[in-house]
Amino acid sequence: MTETNIQTELLRPFPDHTQLPESDGTFVKNFQEHPQSIILTDSITQVLQRIHPDGQYAIGQDCGIYWRKTEPPEQGAVCPDWFYVPNVPPLLDGQYRRSYVLLREKVSPFIALELASGDGSEERDKTPLSQTSQEKKIKPGKFWVYEQIIEITYYGIYEITSGHLEVYHLENGSYRRMSANERGHYPIEELGVELGLWEGNYDNQFMLWLRWWDAEGNLLLIGNERAEIEKARAERAESELEKALLVQKNAISRLLAIGLSMEEVSETLSLSVEEVQKLLEFRLS
Repeated sequence: MTETNIQTELLRPFPDHTQLPESDGTFVKNFQEHPQSIILTDSITQVLQRIHPDGQYAIGQDCGIYWRKTEPPEQGAVCPDWFYVPNVPPLLDGQYRRSYVLLREKVSPFIALELASGDGSEERDKTPLSQTSQEKKIKPGKFWVYEQIIEITYYGIYEITSGHLEVYHLENGSYRRMSANERGHYPIEELGVELGLWEGNYDNQFMLWLRWWDAEGNLLLIGNERAEIEKARAERAESELEKALLVQKNAISRLLAIGLSMEEVSETLSLSVEEVQKLLEFRLS
């Protein structure tokens, strides 16, 4: 390469997220991965909104993190199944993010989660970046990139087929495997949440799912779960109201049966005559 070409290469800016490949050409390897990512995002959103009232955070789902300059560009990217980056805008110039360019934004993800379809060996790969010639260059392992280059604070590996979960915490530049607490969860103290496994049905699939809990061990609910709870509360409140109205109606009927007038009944029960009349017309739904 000539000196002129070298200078041109050094001056050329690294592409932004709209110019970089969105995929490395690999397929999602299981049907659980997409709904699993939705569960993780939906249930932790309220927590992140409290932590970031200005809305300055981003969540990536099966998106590339560009951490070094390569040709082609996608060779310098890793693609976690789910990750959270604090203190960055969710949009760039009003556009949805297509990837996360660490080279430009300089803010490391705080959490990255991998949903391993196999035995997790790919996700635990500690192969360092090769220093050999271009022809023999070996792609570095995800574990090594997350730990040594990107420096992601928490890294979780969930083996879907076996239901095995490992969580690592970055301490003094190295990952330390965490131990689960008495609930079988892994505390993410900075966010006030815990990560663990929950067995149940979602998206017509009954299996183990990666879920969030709060620091007291309460499951963080997704949207349809919150809606069902609110519906049950509303129905319970309506049922209690109907029971109370029925009690009042029966009291009115007894007072009228012993000869009290409508006015006397209303005065006795501290109700208006109109309210007494409406209660007499009340029917259970």
